[in-house]
Amino acid sequence: MGEGVIVIGMMAFLFVGFFVMLYFPIGLYVAAISSGVIISPFSLITMRLRGVNQAQIIKPMVQAKKAGINLNMGLLEAHYLAGGNVGLVVNAIVSGNKAGIKLDFDSAAAIDLAGRNVFEAVQNSVKPKVIITPMIAAMAKDGVQVKATARITVRIQISRLVGGAGEETILARVGEGICTTIGSAATHKVILENPDIISSKIMEKGLDANTAFEIISIDIADVDVGKNIGSQLQIDQAEADKQVAQAEAEKRRAMAAAEKEENVSLEQAMKAKVVEMQAKVVEAEALVKEAEAEVPKAIAEALRNGNLGLMDYYKLANVEADTAMRKRFSKAE
Repeated sequence: MGEGVIVIGMMAFLFVGFFVMLYFPIGLYVAAISSGVIISPFSLITMRLRGVNQAQIIKPMVQAKKAGINLNMGLLEAHYLAGGNVGLVVNAIVSGNKAGIKLDFDSAAAIDLAGRNVFEAVQNSVKPKVIITPMIAAMAKDGVQVKATARITVRIQISRLVGGAGEETILARVGEGICTTIGSAATHKVILENPDIISSKIMEKGLDANTAFEIISIDIADVDVGKNIGSQLQIDQAEADKQVAQAEAEKRRAMAAAEKEENVSLEQAMKAKVVEMQAKVVEAEALVKEAEAEVPKAIAEALRNGNLGLMDYYKLANVEADTAMRKRFSKAE
């Protein structure tokens, strides 16, 4: 029975040793104690049971302790569980403390959880950052295009980093300011002679409002002359007017041709009608002559049958003679 107890004890010792090696980082514990970070072994074990990487909590605490900053391990662990980068936050706090920037853990953690690089933000607060705009083109009042590039020197404001607009907003506002300044210039020569007009007018507008940056200066890095858009627009307008005039002339020519063709068709129709009427007149004259040729026969037949007397015949002859005389008189007139 004594041997069984010894075996059980050895198994228990091995289990405890394996548990300690698995859940209790001896190296981290020694490093923390030697650096003045007070932490209990039970806290390290429960930290591992909660799924927290112990090194990502202990090492930042040691770093902060060495820098003279006391941090709460529970806050670090909560930030880790929330998906934050504990090491980056502690680096930012230490760097800010060395640079004289007041940055507490809650503010740094909020910036980190907002998706911004808090350590880079602290560095840019100490050392200003330069943002270069792309080439921006605008047209002056004389119709000449002017292209400009600006260098924007900004300093990050830690207090406005959460909820403040980023670099894209600064670039958009500065680009809008460049376009407005060039567009309000009387001629492109004004901008070429004094490029600082652009930067001075932009600085007056306070473009860094509601952003995470403070604009220190705006310098015009390059100014070039582009196309003469005003002249090109006039040329395009003249070409458009020319095409409209040509189209109108073509329309009038087509209408005239159609009208001429219509008149020709009408004239041909009239000629056809005249020919038709002439044919009818000839036919009528032929019928009249044919009827006149039948008149003597009818008179002779009437005389033979006694239907027409001799005196009636003489009267008819007188009427015909009178009619013929009148026709001759009308022709003579």
